[in-house]
Amino acid sequence: MIQGLDHLSYKEKLSELDLFSLKKRRLRWDFINAYKYLEGGCQEDRARLLSVVPSNRTRGNGHKLKHTRFQLNMRKNFFPLRVTVHWNRLPRVVVESPSLEIFKTSLDKVLCSLL
Repeated sequence: MIQGLDHLSYKEKLSELDLFSLKKRRLRWDFINAYKYLEGGCQEDRARLLSVVPSNRTRGNGHKLKHTRFQLNMRKNFFPLRVTVHWNRLPRVVVESPSLEIFKTSLDKVLCSLL
């Protein structure tokens, strides 16, 4: 526990420490793993969890995701279901980042206003 923050609420502690909420940190982690997966970082996985739907629309990021259908009874905590909806809302600048580090910094800027 950090000294001097005992009397503050959760939101006040987060703003004092300049941190995201737990929900945003989980979403950030999911985005980073989706980016790695799409960039080929998970080549050993034979099953395609996510696929990019090519789109030439002017709105959105142009790299819309679509999760594949499974025969399993999926819950909403299943990775492709968690990521797909939020990923499709990301701006083109974030999704088309040339490297992981640039992706992380631009994602942090977007997450400040997201949710």
